[in-house]
Amino acid sequence: MSKYEQMTYRRCGSSGLKLPAVSLGLWHNFGFVDRYEHFRETLHTAFDKGITHFDLANNYGPPPGSAEENFGKILRSDFTGYRDEMIISTKAGYTMWAGPYGDWGSKKYLVASLDQSLKRMGLEYVDIFYHHRPDPETPLEETMRTLDLVVRQGKALYAGISNYPADLAEKAFKILRELGTPCVIHQPKYSMFERWVEDGLLDTLEKNGVGCIPFSPLAQGMLTNKYLHGIPENSRAAKPHGFLQKEALTESRLRQINDLNALAVNRGQSLAQMALSWLLKDPRITSVLVGASSSEQLLDSLKCLDNLQFDQEELTKIEQILHTVPSGK
Repeated sequence: MSKYEQMTYRRCGSSGLKLPAVSLGLWHNFGFVDRYEHFRETLHTAFDKGITHFDLANNYGPPPGSAEENFGKILRSDFTGYRDEMIISTKAGYTMWAGPYGDWGSKKYLVASLDQSLKRMGLEYVDIFYHHRPDPETPLEETMRTLDLVVRQGKALYAGISNYPADLAEKAFKILRELGTPCVIHQPKYSMFERWVEDGLLDTLEKNGVGCIPFSPLAQGMLTNKYLHGIPENSRAAKPHGFLQKEALTESRLRQINDLNALAVNRGQSLAQMALSWLLKDPRITSVLVGASSSEQLLDSLKCLDNLQFDQEELTKIEQILHTVPSGK
């Protein structure tokens, strides 16, 4: 069986672009602080299993820029000739360099950042270029016109946005559509533990024919079996430079994780697999972005595709579990 027969591909909104149901995000585990041979092996495993989409941003690392640099190095050494079989995305919108031009959403910042990203990765273009977060000061028209510009320049094939609330996303979609470069994808934070997108954003995406690719679908690793018995030494929560801090793993949260895990076991899945399946059950979700610290972890996540069906009893039980945790307890 070829790698493409192993993977399910979903259309991105109403565009011509298809993405694998599971995509590989390089937010963590691909920086200069990580082991090169480990993430090199993970990239090979991903591509061998039909994962064609690799998601980056200018500030991924740590340090910022190092994930793009490492990815570009491996592209040149190991994947020569496969560029046209890959979807490579990057973003700009968070702090990348000092001074007034290294952050947010100005034309100055976005154009310079994309040029730097292309240089780090050794690419002529990326497939998707995202504005990473809304800018409260730069006019939305300027930011969207810049996305249109880089597509027309051939530096990106598609435009996307990330972390935009429904009302602002609707305005962005309208501007881009009128410019002739429709937004094809939105990347929000979405998981069993982070459900703000259900309050209007998913409906807005569907109405506008825009795909959705959630990041942090495993809630920084909380929706895995890693924390069933506390915080292991090699976990994200144990790393000082990680985004998941020990304080997030309260007693009530750990109890919730264990209850969800019991349900996953009854489904014949790991907790991570069930959490991914739970997102992919919604046809409005184009793909889920998973991070992986090893090939083994990635292979485990991919097994979510073996069971995307939930009966009503399971869905009801999940909702009961997710609504029984008092905050901070």
